[in-house]
Formats: sequence, structure tokens, C-alpha cells
Amino acid sequence: MPATTVTSTTTTTATATATERTERREMDRTEALARLRAQADAGRPVIGAGAGTGLSAKCAEAGGADLLIIYNSGRYRMAGRGSLAGLLPYGDANAIVVDMAGEVLPVVRDTPVLAGVCGSDPFRVMGHFLDQLKAMGFTGVQNFPTVGLYDGVFRANLEETGMGFGLEIDMIRQAHERDLLTAPYAFDPDQAAELARAGADVLVPHVGLTTKGSIGAATAMTLDQAARAVQEMHDAAKRVSPDILVLCHGGPIAEPEDARYVLEHTSGVVGFFGASSMERLPTERAITEQARAFKSLSLG
Repeated sequence: MPATTVTSTTTTTATATATERTERREMDRTEALARLRAQADAGRPVIGAGAGTGLSAKCAEAGGADLLIIYNSGRYRMAGRGSLAGLLPYGDANAIVVDMAGEVLPVVRDTPVLAGVCGSDPFRVMGHFLDQLKAMGFTGVQNFPTVGLYDGVFRANLEETGMGFGLEIDMIRQAHERDLLTAPYAFDPDQAAELARAGADVLVPHVGLTTKGSIGAATAMTLDQAARAVQEMHDAAKRVSPDILVLCHGGPIAEPEDARYVLEHTSGVVGFFGASSMERLPTERAITEQARAFKSLSLG
């Protein structure tokens, strides 16, 4: 009988420990925003990280990321495809995020997770979809996929046919009304101001597709140009909402030193938001070097 009791206790303890390891503490907008502001006030950068897999999310959280974001491009880039696949007709962007939630949310313990929402999706009742995301455990949202990455005649036609950037601003407004944390991408000062009016908590000036790596962009602005663009969007948003937090993202801001350069050459920008920079680039390097190290072994 004593042996049975010991075994039972051990089993119960092991089960409890496993439960503790996997339990996730959900976080609301108020707490998440307070954390982010505390980081900035303490002079520490706010770092957001894209997560296309559960492992990416776990590792980014272990490394201290302040925000995690899952959207369809994360799945594509971690499958070896370019991030712009997320803007093309290869899948239902909003459905993919819901599917990815089952992989990512259960393994994140104490970091707010944002859902990338395609705000121009004509097949969603957006308010109901935002309610669904909040009920699933997302702390907030970001506007991705975004028509902000389109330009030229195609972009003009999207605006003319009711699938423009204004729908993304409306989505951010509806998310704010539902007390979801909002961290939208902006592509110019006018958009930055409009998103601030819509209730953006965090603004992420987007300066283009991330460079470097095996599937990174080759066409991009310089770091100095990126810093100027980020500053212009920062200033436009701050004029509307002085408390808004601004993070830089994209284009030539691909590595920690790139982010350092932009932060040193801007004023009031409090951090960096990385997607390819946080998971694709380090994964490419790590797996390549690990395979190379094994291949360098000699036999006998």
C-alpha cells in the first residue's frame, strides 16, 4: 500500500508540473500596454517578434520579446517562401491566423500575442471576427496582410473598388472599441495620423519588405532614408496621440545593428518590430551552420 501511495503522489506531481509548464496566462490590453510603456520609460527597447511556428514563439519569448504576432506570412516564410506570399491568393489569410493560433497560443506563457488581421477581407463581418479572436485569447491585432504594401495602378484600383487601406483603419478602430491592443503598420505620415485617431496603441512604421537572407528583398531604401521615414510617421502620429508608442520595422532594418542605427538616428522611437528578422534570418543561419558542422566531421 505505501508503494502505491508513493507512485500515485509522484504521478500527480508530474502531472501538475506538466500543467504548470504549459499553462498560459492571458493578458488584456491594459496590462499589456502598461508593460510596454514601463519598458520604454525605463529606457529599454520594446521588441515585437513575428512567430510563424510554435517553436518561433517559444524561443522569442525565452529571448525576452515584449510582443508576439502571428499572421499568414509567418507560415509562408517559415516554409521557405517569401513573406509577400501572404499578400497573394495562396490561402485565406484570416483563416490561416485562426489555424495558427492553435499552434502558437498554447506554448506562450506570459507574452501578449497579436493576430494579424486582413482588414479588407470582404468575406468577414469584421466586428464578429474580432470578437472571435479576443475570445480565443489574443491580446490584440495588427493590420496584416495589408494593402499598404501595394502601389501603382493596382493599389489605385483596390481603393476604387472598396478594398482599400481605409478598411484597415476601420478594423483598428473596431478593435480599439473592443479593448484589444492595436499595433498597426503605417506606410506614410497621413496613414500614421489616421491610425492614431482610430485608437492605435502602438504604431509600426513599415519601410518595406525586409532585406537579407535567402528570400529577402534586394530593393530597399537606405538606413538613413528609413530613419527619416520612420521619424516622419512617428511625428505625425504623436501630433494626434502623444501617448502612442512607435516601433520601427522592415526594409533595411534587418539585424540588431540596423535597428540600433535607426533608433540612434531618430527621436522618440522606442523599439523594433521584427518578423523575418526575428525568425527567418536566425533560422537560416542556425540550421545551415549546424548542418555544416555535422558535415565537417571525419570518419574513423
